[in-house]
Amino acid sequence: MVSVNGAELDIAGKTIAEYLASTNYDPKRIAVECNGDIVPKAKYVETILQDGDSVEIVSFVGGG
Repeated sequence: MVSVNGAELDIAGKTIAEYLASTNYDPKRIAVECNGDIVPKAKYVETILQDGDSVEIVSFVGGG
């Protein structure tokens, strides 16, 4: 199980890119942190989520 923003999901073995493709997140407007480290967007396709990982996804919101 992988914790994503506090929710336990059965996505171990998937890449960050694969997980994001199954969600409504806009990859251009988010930042992803895995186990306390920011993951560069270029690494989403090669970063494989492991059992026990903790992922935080933050969406950027414009306003003014």
